Amino acid sequence: MQNANWDAERKMIAILKVLSESPEPLGSITIARNLEHHGVFLSERGVRYHLRITDERGYTEPLGRDGRMITSQGHEELRVALAPEQVGFVIDRLDLLAFQTTFDPQQRSGQIPINTSLFHEQDFPEALAAMRDAFKSGICVSELVAVASQGEKLGSVVVPKDKIGLATVCSVVVNGTLLRASVPVEPKFGGVLEIRHSKPRRFIAIINYAGTSLDPSEQYIRARMTNVGEAARTGNGRILANFREILAPSRAIVEERTAMLREAGINGVYVLGNTSEPICQIAVGTNRIGMVLLGGLNPVAAAVEAGIEVENVAESGLVDFARLRSFWELQDK
Repeated sequence: MQNANWDAERKMIAILKVLSESPEPLGSITIARNLEHHGVFLSERGVRYHLRITDERGYTEPLGRDGRMITSQGHEELRVALAPEQVGFVIDRLDLLAFQTTFDPQQRSGQIPINTSLFHEQDFPEALAAMRDAFKSGICVSELVAVASQGEKLGSVVVPKDKIGLATVCSVVVNGTLLRASVPVEPKFGGVLEIRHSKPRRFIAIINYAGTSLDPSEQYIRARMTNVGEAARTGNGRILANFREILAPSRAIVEERTAMLREAGINGVYVLGNTSEPICQIAVGTNRIGMVLLGGLNPVAAAVEAGIEVENVAESGLVDFARLRSFWELQDK
């Protein structure tokens, strides 16, 4: 019996993995075909049987004839179930998302990477108020956001019943934009950055991407290690930030591209260091430059600090840039 239960769980996890890799809903026939690439062989009928269980558990969302989408709860279950074999999973996800980014800052068009945060409908107005200072102070990647209601999608996340989804621009947009300019970016770690008088001082906590299966920002928010709200109001506090390295000869291109991003309303690069010099007390390799990026979930961290319940899915996929609008438009409603 124990072996049978383990086999059923293995098949459900494989189904969730297939769904997580698709930006669109999938039907049982397509799922059965894609499962073969993961070494799982199920008939269409077998897939439907397991999908009924994942529906009951809240891991998948039926969308009529279009098929199923994985839910945020399903993403969480997948991360937990695969954790032992996914050390380094985050860095792989970052690289894939950067490669898939097609955003052109000059044309203001293309697909842009996002984080998705889910709020209870009744909490959303209060959450907007709590996030206001973070957006106003400029310690977020961008003031551009997207909002979705029940049944709608933000990246790969389907918004569940009685929830509102908020997409914030992910700092991976910097990686993707530089990659399109033939500049390789090496993601190092996500961390908590101490700022003093609105200036970056030092990292007080870091998690290397290559050694984790969970997004660092999500972990720091859960652990209540930030005080973004205070940092936004006073210029002193702890915010989410990410560390990257670039090759020193690429600096001119990086400065040009980040200026284009700023013109398009994206301020992800917080600090750009000097060749082979430490930045925010972090050593940098020979002939390389350190780069500190703002955490895309900083505004959401401020909402959590205010006592608002939030479910986050970092690096949740891509949306079309045209779908984004100013945070301040939400405040005006």
